Amino acid sequence: MPKARDPNTLDMFRDWRPPQVSVSLPPEVTTGGNLGSQLARAVSRALKAAGRSREEIAAEMSDYLGDEISKNMLDAYASEARESHKITVERMMALIHVTGQHGLLGFIAEQFGLVVVHERYRDIIDLHFIEEQEQALAARKSATLARWRAGR
Repeated sequence: MPKARDPNTLDMFRDWRPPQVSVSLPPEVTTGGNLGSQLARAVSRALKAAGRSREEIAAEMSDYLGDEISKNMLDAYASEARESHKITVERMMALIHVTGQHGLLGFIAEQFGLVVVHERYRDIIDLHFIEEQEQALAARKSATLARWRAGR
């Protein structure tokens, strides 16, 4: 029989969710259709999520690149129907810089089985690999010691 919940005790973990350490886009953006369609949806989502007009984003991208970017160009990049207008790498970088939509980086990395994590997690990842190496060395040491003792 399950234990009854105490209504006077706060459940501190009921609504807690672990922080998302990698950047990505929602699956509805990155699944279905060909890669070009997925990229157009990713650009469209980034433009919407930025909370600014496409004219403003285009102007900031133009300043960042030193090259003219227009609202019409952004419209074309965000359109699944405009298959002949694909965003270039440098323009994608400018879009990410201007909008802060780092999920676009995750979208690209996921195409290669990778994830993008913030730099602040680098040391903890390095520590994980160091611990794995320490465990492997400890196992090797233990096996070597066991063989040496067995051979005496």
